[in-house]
Amino acid sequence: MKHFVFLVFVFFIASVSAKEYNASLFGIKSNGTTLNTRSIQKAIDYIHENGGGTLVFYVGRYLTGSVHLKSNVNIQLNRGAVIVGSTNPYDYDEYMNWQALFIAHDVENISIRGSGGVIDGQGREVAYNIIDQVHKAILEDSLKYDRTDKRPCLIYFRECNHVTIEGIIMKNAASWVQTYDQCSNLIINDISVNSNAFWNNDALDIVDCINVVVTNSYFNTSDDAICLKSHDAGKICENIEIRNCVARSGASGVKFGTATKGGFRNVRLSNIKVYDTFRSAFTVQAVDGGIAENISIDSLYSYNTGNVIYLRIGDRRSEGRRSSMNGITITNVYAEVPEGKPDSGYEYEGPVEDLPRNISPCAIVGLPGQDITDVTLKNITIVFPGGGNPHYAKVGLSDKELNAIPEMPGAYPEFSQFKELPAWGFYIRHAAQITFKNVNLTAQKPDYRPAIVTDDVKDITLTGMKYNEPGKNKNQVFTYKSKNIQINK
Repeated sequence: MKHFVFLVFVFFIASVSAKEYNASLFGIKSNGTTLNTRSIQKAIDYIHENGGGTLVFYVGRYLTGSVHLKSNVNIQLNRGAVIVGSTNPYDYDEYMNWQALFIAHDVENISIRGSGGVIDGQGREVAYNIIDQVHKAILEDSLKYDRTDKRPCLIYFRECNHVTIEGIIMKNAASWVQTYDQCSNLIINDISVNSNAFWNNDALDIVDCINVVVTNSYFNTSDDAICLKSHDAGKICENIEIRNCVARSGASGVKFGTATKGGFRNVRLSNIKVYDTFRSAFTVQAVDGGIAENISIDSLYSYNTGNVIYLRIGDRRSEGRRSSMNGITITNVYAEVPEGKPDSGYEYEGPVEDLPRNISPCAIVGLPGQDITDVTLKNITIVFPGGGNPHYAKVGLSDKELNAIPEMPGAYPEFSQFKELPAWGFYIRHAAQITFKNVNLTAQKPDYRPAIVTDDVKDITLTGMKYNEPGKNKNQVFTYKSKNIQINK
């Protein structure tokens, strides 16, 4: 029965999408200078009112401000077609506190597809024009520091059903590139994102969405690359699959957070490559009262990233609710952490922060009474630079030193937030039911710290571990206030 319903749905989509309309029929100009906002909106409205279909853009540059997609309307960007965002900030609609080039709310059966077509937000120019208006006291800068939050995305879709984004190139957004908020049945396939035009430039934000598949895509951005968020305590990101993707980021490669009010459930990632990334390759955060459960990543390849794995429970904006994290599986990882700054030389680098500290380890850090539970790491190889120098920064293994490591429940969750940590490989605190199997940790230079330190950990099993560090043999596992520790060959 389900198969039959799916076939009926596919037939319906095919029927409403079969009719194609050349953009030029509506007076839409491809010269790159004529502002086409009203013409494109008229075309969308006409197609919607006449049963649906596809608005096709051929070779040319189509300048526009905000347009609103309607149900059963598809945008087709053929190779050589470029949708160009206006550089005038007043050409963008403010909708539900967001601005975007393409906006959709409470519609269904929509798509933006292409065979290499481009959406170019001209984000740097837009942002500079907005900041100019701030300096003239016409607009306000709520974020201060010339990073006003009133900057347009390329795509903002809210509460939409059956959405497809496929085969297009997105670049130069002034803000987050694409945001899908409380959408369902979302497919993103074979897209390329290059957006380093300005700050706060997330490549992909999936917010409280259900039934999402992201495949075969490339993300290069000055902020988080692949980012799941939860803005609503009554909603959740659920049933998400992300596979065969590459990410380069000025922040984190794959990030669950920072906004985590409802949370994340049933998320699977596979075959993900992250490179030249300032912060974590893979981070799961539960810091705003939400949950993170049944999350897995298989086949993660991380090169030149500041951190590989960071799991964190916090209490930032929980409003009386308790964040939780349970059922995290990380398998088949190869990663290399550099000695220097991984995003050095990029136009928008991450800040030099949280110093003094030596190279930070991976971390699994809950809160007192709020353990991160049921975490499995299997078939993991991580190469660290080592070289931790106690004369530069030091946290030793005495009770006093370990107890002095701050909890920081309300701090912005980041792998370096604690500054110096007492391990070079993994630091695990306030956690239970932790399993490491076939984990190979290498320090390329001698480090004053052991590879693994546990603090308030219950039921941890280490099997088939390998520690490679030049110099004298030393105990690479140090446990503190922990119980039921099993170390197997």
